[in-house]
Amino acid sequence: MKPVLLIVDDEKATRAVLSAALEDDYEVFPAGNAKAARAILESEPVDILLTDLRLGGESGMDIIDYAVGLPQPPLCIMMTAYGSADVAAEAKRHGAYYFLTKPLNLDEVELLLRRASQTRRLESENRELTTRLEPTGGLDRMLGDSPQMQDIFNRIRRVAPTQATVLIEGESGTGKELVARALHNLSPRSNRKFVAVNCAALSPQLMESELFGHEKGAFTGALQRRIGRFEEADGGTLFLDEIGEIDIPTQVKLLRVLAERSIERVGSNTSIPVNVRVIAATNRDLAAMVHEGTFRLDLYQRLNVISLKLPPLRERRGDLVLMANAFARELCQLNGKEPKSLSRDALECLRAYDWPGNVRQLRTAMEHAVVMSSDNELRAADFPEYLHSGSAQPPPAAPNCGSTAFELETAPSLNLQYLERRAILLALQRTGGNRSAAAELLGINRRTLQRKMADAPEHFKDFTA
Repeated sequence: MKPVLLIVDDEKATRAVLSAALEDDYEVFPAGNAKAARAILESEPVDILLTDLRLGGESGMDIIDYAVGLPQPPLCIMMTAYGSADVAAEAKRHGAYYFLTKPLNLDEVELLLRRASQTRRLESENRELTTRLEPTGGLDRMLGDSPQMQDIFNRIRRVAPTQATVLIEGESGTGKELVARALHNLSPRSNRKFVAVNCAALSPQLMESELFGHEKGAFTGALQRRIGRFEEADGGTLFLDEIGEIDIPTQVKLLRVLAERSIERVGSNTSIPVNVRVIAATNRDLAAMVHEGTFRLDLYQRLNVISLKLPPLRERRGDLVLMANAFARELCQLNGKEPKSLSRDALECLRAYDWPGNVRQLRTAMEHAVVMSSDNELRAADFPEYLHSGSAQPPPAAPNCGSTAFELETAPSLNLQYLERRAILLALQRTGGNRSAAAELLGINRRTLQRKMADAPEHFKDFTA
């Protein structure tokens, strides 16, 4: 089949000359304005877009922005009689494959289109081959034979080629960022940037500048213009991790960006269009936060177009051995060790534990065992102490406000500060003093945990190095 070529130029003569010269090798669709071009892009599987920069009162940049956001974007080539290095760089930033200066040389155009057609074909073949060869069908490093995970994999494959906003829900350590990367890698945006932002790691004062950027002099310390994460991810995917941690004012600004597909840098009134697919993740119950008034309903509805809920590891124990063996192979190679198998007592130890930190905690425990083992078999004794101290039984359940672990009825005080410190102590005991795992249990980041421990060192002396 001939490659499909869309030519967009407001000069009828240019469209006619190019169409006549190229119609033997391409299925050519001419368009005289942006509206006609968008209609063709929506209805035809365009392989190559050849557009002029100036289209009357419209811009070819806008057409390229629209094209690269399609499920199957074409390769885009910009033409202009107003060529300059700045314009060429801007066209590339918007996603242009190449930049041509008018008047056009037909031999140069034909050579460029042949190269673009070959690139398009190779990209398609490579994407198909990579997806077919990968053991999980292009799902990055995600593993799981359980029905729950097979359902997640199927949903990822259906959702990835679309432009839908996705909300990934699940406990800490269940692999939410892996899902986000899989959605990006299996999408038409896979050749553009995947930008991740940990919302919990940023203060409200820094969040707006981080997401939207700022102009020089916008605030004290803004010594130069800064491009925000939305602009950085233009044409690609922006992953907002721990979305439940952002404050209400930032939620309002984020809602506006999602609705209008444009941003304003801090200190500027200029609207900048952005073509970004947003994927958000949270370990919190956003629906409950909406009910409490700490998360906006309209933003929740914008984010929750497609919901993917990841099951905790304790609910898919059938995947435990599969993942443990995969981590063992990976970590032996990473640490320069000979391949190691899992002994029977090691498997019993792993199965007995409840894995509050989920897959991330399992990988950490496997790395500990790989490093500490002295022969070609991993044994229970090689794992962290909290996995097998005294017996193979799991430690007490993770503390939460409804559990008996808080001992509310016998607590000497219901003071919130006391309860918070008690929760931190229980989390540290459960994780053997591992602060990262304890922070995950508590639903906070490690930096926040360290600050709370530093505020009352006398209460945490048993866990202070």
